[in-house]
Amino acid sequence: MTHRHVDLFIVGGGINGAGIAADAAGRGLSVALCEMNDLANATSSSSSKLIHGGLRYLEHYEFRLVREALSEREVLLKNAPHLVTPMRFQMPHRPHLRPAWLIRLGLFLYDHIGKREMLPGSKGVKYGADSPLKQDISQGFEYSDCWVDDARLVVANAMSAREHGALIMTRTRCESAKRENGVWVIDVVHTETGESQRFTADGMVNAAGPWVSSFIESKLERKAPYSIRMIKGSHIVVPKLFEQSNAFIMQNADKRIVFAIPYRDQYTLIGTTDEEYRGDPKDVSISDAETDYILDVANQHFKTQLSKKDIVWTYSGVRPLLNDESSNASAVTRDYTLHVEDDHGKAPLLSIFGGKITTYRQLALSAMKDLKEYYPNMGKEWTHAHPLPGGDMSNDHQAFAQKLVQEFPFLTQAQAKRFTGNYGTQAYVLLGEATSVSDLGECFGQDLYQKEVDYLIEHEWARTAEDILWRRSKLGLEFTTEQCARLESYLKSELANDEILISEQIA
Repeated sequence: MTHRHVDLFIVGGGINGAGIAADAAGRGLSVALCEMNDLANATSSSSSKLIHGGLRYLEHYEFRLVREALSEREVLLKNAPHLVTPMRFQMPHRPHLRPAWLIRLGLFLYDHIGKREMLPGSKGVKYGADSPLKQDISQGFEYSDCWVDDARLVVANAMSAREHGALIMTRTRCESAKRENGVWVIDVVHTETGESQRFTADGMVNAAGPWVSSFIESKLERKAPYSIRMIKGSHIVVPKLFEQSNAFIMQNADKRIVFAIPYRDQYTLIGTTDEEYRGDPKDVSISDAETDYILDVANQHFKTQLSKKDIVWTYSGVRPLLNDESSNASAVTRDYTLHVEDDHGKAPLLSIFGGKITTYRQLALSAMKDLKEYYPNMGKEWTHAHPLPGGDMSNDHQAFAQKLVQEFPFLTQAQAKRFTGNYGTQAYVLLGEATSVSDLGECFGQDLYQKEVDYLIEHEWARTAEDILWRRSKLGLEFTTEQCARLESYLKSELANDEILISEQIA
């Protein structure tokens, strides 16, 4: 069994784990992170794909969370413009659910409670005969938030961590962790090779998401300081429901809201639900009741009526929220709590309860602040002004895509657009010296070529067709069964012949 010492060992490769790994590594700490599956395998790839302040959180008086989230929108727009893009949201007014004055007050606070430089403010809107909404909906409100590719944001943070020297180990499970002589002794196993490795670490972060409490109890053999409530959120994807580029935020009689969001040009993403969940987080899936709920809310608003046969894809995730004893799942706080405990001032364990993708960077800052006393030589805050890999570009996606087409004339407009939104300036690393389509290698379908797949293996820890089609590219919606099988076959062949990739993770 090989052995390695690091300053900080992180368990969990979701947005919080990857964000802390990047922040800590950039401050000069030696960092190792293990994730038992793929990056963003669970909650972090199952969100509503929004960077938002959380308009409805104002109703629960979570002003600090909203202020922090609104401020983070601006930071992420600057640091990850390829992955985070502005989007306008329209809320059709339904007087029997919320009075207009209440919505105007909420939007006034939303416009002014946080820092807003790049995004336009709110306004009223009128709906005419050409509206996709039902005829009885004549007016509404419009405000700004942002769209995000959630899984790719996780990967970008992991890449940033690696750029600063962190070791990122996917498909690597933490088997045990215990304190010995003022340090953590951590045993991990690579789930594909069965190979074990031992780490010692001065400190440890538990960013296991839905497994945060069970990790403490099963691997550390102690009682978790807080309990979590697992709240399931499910979404459906249907053929494009409306032509506008804006999203809709729909109110329901139960005081919840549901989003209808443009998705990949051809589709509309509708969700989310809030449902108590008590099963294994890896087995989560949409229920019939959730499907009916989402369809019902959409059908109350849009002229085009949807049924189950219109659904082309569904996904569900579990939000590991701090148990604040709220009776209603929708009212459970989306804020986060960090808990630190140590052994006579050494070997701290920081565990993360709750949180949301919008505020992951602030959560990482808070984590480093809590760990500062254990690492007096750590560097200063830096993530607020440092683009994520691929993010050193403007917010003008169209201009960047056009630049790619000019420099690589064999690219189609659709390819250039997808490369811009997925990779930003990393597209240059992907394309390398390619001068023609033939240089891209085999096409697996939907303009996914061998060169892109090889890039994802080498630079983004992709190992399966699922990793590539659903978390790295979102092309799974268009891929046929045969195309998936061919891609999987190629990956198995490549990875079997390239032991370097695994050895990098376990050496």
